[in-house]
Amino acid sequence: MKCLFCGNEEMTATRRNVPYRSLPGTVLEDVEVWECADCGEYEVVLPAINELERELARLVASRPGRLTHHEVRFLRKHLGWSGADFARHFGVASETVSRWENGTPMGPQAERLLRVCATRLEPIESYDSLVEVLHQRDADNEARPLRLRRGESRWEQAA
Repeated sequence: MKCLFCGNEEMTATRRNVPYRSLPGTVLEDVEVWECADCGEYEVVLPAINELERELARLVASRPGRLTHHEVRFLRKHLGWSGADFARHFGVASETVSRWENGTPMGPQAERLLRVCATRLEPIESYDSLVEVLHQRDADNEARPLRLRRGESRWEQAA
């Protein structure tokens, strides 16, 4: 392996505890690290990063106590949401999301919703499929009634 910083080709593999930069205050214990003998820089080996992120999101969202601003940002990013997406989905201004991520505590309802989203939703790559579900109403601003038709869903099996 070659050092990305100095180009040295003498990297050594070790195991150690390293801080997880995506979630300040989190330490990954006993992970593989390749360290450069010349400059001291290191690279952390995380072969299952998606699974790690999912587990961290589950742990953060299910722990007791208020979420920190670092945890709010981590959960938003885990869900794949930009700040504007987050604001739109929660029905708040972008400035509110910015405040949440910079130290102003979320209200209890918003925090509960974020915890539910983080534990129940898979991170998404595109919001196109959610726009209709989240934002469309009938002309009189009333919610549309659900219509279940035989053969179009599994409702018969659930009944």
